[in-house]
Amino acid sequence: MHICHVNLATHFNGGENQTYELIKHQIGLGYDITVVVKANSKLHKKISTLSCSVIPVRHFVFGHLTKKASSFDVVHIHEGKATYWGLINHYLYKTPYVITRRIDNVISQKWITKHAYSKASATVGLSNTIVNRLLECNPEQNVLKIPSSPVSYPVSDTNVSQIKERFGNKFIIIQAANMLKHKGFDLTIEAAKKLATSHPSIHFCLLGDGKDMPFFQSLAVGLNNVTFVGKQENMGDWFKAANLQVHPSYNEGLGSVILEGMKAGLVVIGSNSGGIPDIIQHKHNGLLSQPGCSQSLCESIAYLHDNPDLVHSMAKASSKTIEKFSLTVASKMYEKLYFQVMEQTDRKALSENSSN
Repeated sequence: MHICHVNLATHFNGGENQTYELIKHQIGLGYDITVVVKANSKLHKKISTLSCSVIPVRHFVFGHLTKKASSFDVVHIHEGKATYWGLINHYLYKTPYVITRRIDNVISQKWITKHAYSKASATVGLSNTIVNRLLECNPEQNVLKIPSSPVSYPVSDTNVSQIKERFGNKFIIIQAANMLKHKGFDLTIEAAKKLATSHPSIHFCLLGDGKDMPFFQSLAVGLNNVTFVGKQENMGDWFKAANLQVHPSYNEGLGSVILEGMKAGLVVIGSNSGGIPDIIQHKHNGLLSQPGCSQSLCESIAYLHDNPDLVHSMAKASSKTIEKFSLTVASKMYEKLYFQVMEQTDRKALSENSSN
C-alpha cells in the first residue's frame, strides 16, 4: 500500500508531532510512504531523516506533477491547507483521500472548504466534539473517531534535579501549550494569584511561546509563584519534575499534551470543554474544572495538592487510560480505514466502467 501523508504547516506543534509519529510507525510496519510537506519547515527537516519519499512544496498547488503523485493508493490529510492539496490530487488522478481534523471549531463555510470536505472518502475526528463538527458539515459522510496517541520523551535525571532545585523543590504545576488566548493561561495565572497566600509551596511553570505571551506576562506582573520558561524541547524532564499538570483551555480538539503528561505519570486538571472529557474522567483519572472559571481551577488545584493519596490513585487510573490511546491502536484503525477507502474506490471505478 502506497500512502501519501500531507501536512503543509509551517510551525511544528502537536498536530505535526502526531503526523510525524504516525508516519514513523507506518514506515516500521513496511508501508510505502510519501510525505508532502511545506518546504524548509521543521516537519520537513524531521521527515527527511526517515526512510520515505518526501515532496517539499511552497503551496498546495504544487507537487502534483511529480512521478510519485499519480501512484498513491490513498492520501491522508493532516491540516487545513493540505485539504486543498488532496482535492487537487483527487481531481487529477482520482486518488481517494481522508482528512484527520484536530481542532474543534466550526468548519469554514467557504465553498472551496465545504467542497474539499465533501469530496473526501472519509473524515476522522480526534474526539467526539470534532466528530460532531464533521457530521454537522456533512451528515452523510463516513466519519470516524481516531484519537491522538501520546508521544514519549527521554528523561535526564540530572535535568530533572536541576529543574526541581531551580524552583526550591516546591510543588511544581506545569501548563504546556502554545501561548494563545483560548489555551486558558489567563485562568492559570488568576488561580496562581488566589493560591499565592494559602498555598505558598506551589509554583506555576508556564511552558510555551506564541503571539499572546506578552499579554499573559502582563497578567502575571508581581507574582512570585509564576515563571514563564518558554518553549521547551526536553518535555520529558518537565513532566518528570512536575507534581501536577493543568490545561484549562476554553476550547480544545483533544489535547495531546494531556495524553503526554498522563503517559509520563502526571495527573491533569483540564477544563470540561472540547475533547478534553474524552480523556479525563472527573475524579477518576483527573479533574475537570468549569470552562472559563479560575475559581473552579483554583479549587481543583488546592484539592489535589492537599490530597496526595488521591493524586497517587488517579495517576494509576491515568496509566490505564493511556492504553486506549496507543499508537498501535490508532495505526490499526487507520489501516482498516485505508483498505475500506481503497475498496470503495475500486468498486466505484468498476461500476463506472460497467456503465460505459
